[in-house]
Amino acid sequence: MIEIPTDFAERIIEREGRPARAWVNSLPGLVDELLRRWRCTPDARISFGGVAVVVAVVRHDGSRAVLKVSFPHPGNRYEPHAFATWGGRGAVLLYERDDARFAMLLEQAEWQTLDDLGDVDEATAVLGRLARRLAVPAPPGLPRLSDQAEEWEQTLREEADALGHPLSQCALGAAVATVQDLGRKQPDTMVHGDLHFGNVVRATREPWLVVDPKGIAGDRAFDAFRVLVRGADSLLAADNLGAEVRRRLAIFADAAEIDRERVVRWAQLDAVKGAHHSRRVGDPAWITQAQEQVAESLA
Repeated sequence: MIEIPTDFAERIIEREGRPARAWVNSLPGLVDELLRRWRCTPDARISFGGVAVVVAVVRHDGSRAVLKVSFPHPGNRYEPHAFATWGGRGAVLLYERDDARFAMLLEQAEWQTLDDLGDVDEATAVLGRLARRLAVPAPPGLPRLSDQAEEWEQTLREEADALGHPLSQCALGAAVATVQDLGRKQPDTMVHGDLHFGNVVRATREPWLVVDPKGIAGDRAFDAFRVLVRGADSLLAADNLGAEVRRRLAIFADAAEIDRERVVRWAQLDAVKGAHHSRRVGDPAWITQAQEQVAESLA
């Protein structure tokens, strides 16, 4: 049986509590069962993210793949639907799936991500090109971002009141206007939902492929703020934060073939939501302040 990394087990149990402890205890047996069913042999390397273990394997035909088993959580439910819809177009291939157990057998890419590219502008352009390629009609049954718009607006207003209006009325008003103008009517387009440098891996079949999609339907500009998350050090060191944020968003928008202002508006909304969340949960001050600066600069 595989050995579950201690760091992963401790972190997910701390975050998810007793259900995670039971899941972690069952994980070695579950992985062994899936390996037998899908006729794979472990290939030594085990990695993990926030909610999943990833086991490098060799398939029965000699090809390489990875077995990913995630903690059962609503946020992971539609990942295989996204992979199946894309069929390898800009994303790793899905070979096998067990939705009830939140398990997938996926194409193995390299362990290098866009974080390792060393060129923020080029990495941002890669994200844009991938966002364009991933923009295919979403299948029925996926969560629609438009269904969340009313809750977004209500939460924005309630949190502003509860937190003492940490952002200017201009920034808050711009976020509410985006929900009203863009949030309630969105296309039924497949959206990654968490498209950042760390979720794009180097590959051979295509230069770069996405992993870890949320599998939602909506506006492909929705991921714009996540483009800014990585490379934040250089972003915050810029002489003019607002100008640098807009420059990077323009690179993404042009590569994705999305209207620049639409990208800016979605990014500003997400920055406001992120700033409120950071204050509410007590994130480190620099994270909260960075999101607030972006929210104000794009308003």
